[in-house]
Amino acid sequence: MNQLLRTTATALVLAATGGLLTVLSTPASAATTCASPVFQRQFYANTSLSGTPKKTDCDDAIDQNWSGAPASGLPKDNFGVRWTLTRDFGSGGPFTLNATGLDGIRVYLDGVRKIDLWKNVSTTVTKTANVTVPSGKHTLRIDYANWTGAAKIKVTYTPRTSADVDKVKPLTPTGTSVTYDQATGKAKLTWAKNKEMDLAGYRIYRRLKGTSFPATPLATTALTSYTDSTLPVTGESYYYEVRAHDKAGNESSGTADQPVTTVDRVAPGVPTITRATGEVRPGGTGTGGLEVGWDAVTGATAYRVFRATTENGTYSAVGRTGQASYLDTTAAESTVYYYRVSALDAAGNESARSAPQRGRIWDNDPPPLVTGLNVTPTEYGFRLDWDKSPATDLRHYTVHRGELAGDEGEQVCYGSLLDYVSPDETSYTYTTLPDGDEVCFFLDAVDDEGNSANRWSDDQPHAVVATELDMTPSVPTPEGSPIHLSVLDAVGDDGNWLTWSGIGGEEGDGSVQGFHVYRWNPATSSYEKIADLGGRAFQYFDTGARLGTTSYYWVTGILADGTETPPADGWAVTAPARGTTLSSPSES
Repeated sequence: MNQLLRTTATALVLAATGGLLTVLSTPASAATTCASPVFQRQFYANTSLSGTPKKTDCDDAIDQNWSGAPASGLPKDNFGVRWTLTRDFGSGGPFTLNATGLDGIRVYLDGVRKIDLWKNVSTTVTKTANVTVPSGKHTLRIDYANWTGAAKIKVTYTPRTSADVDKVKPLTPTGTSVTYDQATGKAKLTWAKNKEMDLAGYRIYRRLKGTSFPATPLATTALTSYTDSTLPVTGESYYYEVRAHDKAGNESSGTADQPVTTVDRVAPGVPTITRATGEVRPGGTGTGGLEVGWDAVTGATAYRVFRATTENGTYSAVGRTGQASYLDTTAAESTVYYYRVSALDAAGNESARSAPQRGRIWDNDPPPLVTGLNVTPTEYGFRLDWDKSPATDLRHYTVHRGELAGDEGEQVCYGSLLDYVSPDETSYTYTTLPDGDEVCFFLDAVDDEGNSANRWSDDQPHAVVATELDMTPSVPTPEGSPIHLSVLDAVGDDGNWLTWSGIGGEEGDGSVQGFHVYRWNPATSSYEKIADLGGRAFQYFDTGARLGTTSYYWVTGILADGTETPPADGWAVTAPARGTTLSSPSES
């Protein structure tokens, strides 16, 4: 209990006649005011709480136990006390009023009596009342009378914060504002303190302009301000809102959006140069310059182009452009240059320079089309062989695989890039699961300048159509295996790697005696057992598998009663060892 006594007002008046000094005093009870949520307390020398209070002061909590007179000028028996408080209850909601003491107690809310214990008692009495307080300001009044004996009173009013009782959302915070410090890149939000008695705190939400507020708040605080130091300094606009939440989990509506536009200190991404090639003038005489091109960078408004004569030399600026390419008209024919490019945004931020890109005025003479392509179906997929290109500046071959499209007699092979092959090679091994599909292949030759034989030739590249061997076992795998089998191709001399799970294994419980591993033998058209393993096995390396073929496997489990589970199946395609010459199916 705090007794907050306000200084009484005293007026001094000097009489005009005789120089008499007259002191006029205002009673303390009339001058005492108590700031909410502190109670104003009035003491009466009667139990009817009538007449002029003998004393008025402030009390921040009603919890008293008087053994004698509660104040000077009052009797120790037959006195009364009244507490009055008007406060803002915010959004209101469910509250509990509790009164306990000796003797009479009455509790009022907005003049309506909620608790009545008004009688002379010799033992402590207690009463609780659950009430619903509307939003806004309301008045509590507590009357107390002590007739005889001990004087004791305690009255509390507390919000009910159980989630199944309190369904009232807090009021939306008011007075929200935001300031942005361009020097630090931080935004500070402030708002007025919420009036809720069961307030748990505030949640701050942030969204990028054009998006919605996320479900998860950016931050939670019990204060009435928050500084966001996580804003990206990208020149974009963000919006904030503040929501109050109470102890029952109810959340208020959000405040009006508070906008912030950040400074832009983030440089654009680094460009990637995609080409640095010469431009041939019409008629093929001379050059119009060397064109440097790069992928456009998001947010870039301009690019700076730098050039050096060696990769690690000194780069000098040769131009600036708003496009994703630049024609260097000062580049000399047959001279090698190295270029780097940086990106600039509207705020003047400049990216790092790109990796160097070599360029020169190219010869514009593509290699001839690849000839002699032969495609041989194999047990592992296909083997491709072709004639060596006569081009002396060949960079690589590209291998393409696809399917025929179009009407009969006018079909075209639409293929995707499979791989790059060294200019010294004239064969390629393509592994795939051979199951009888019809596919097509074609090759392209690309020189050091990036000239493509297929792209620049007036003739169509030669495509070869071939049908895969069908290596699929003629014996289907039964369903219902409890085992999950995975097979990886052989690496070096390790053989094909089989792993399984589902039963047994390292953590086996004894329910599996062992495992059988089978491999398909196309010569006998059957799966033949190649390994007996223990019940804790979970992998097997098949070093007996032949390279250059497709191997199919079964794995079964031998249960405790001796029965064998249905098999799990898997397969692995292995290329032939490098340098191995395999016969075609017609020769084997």
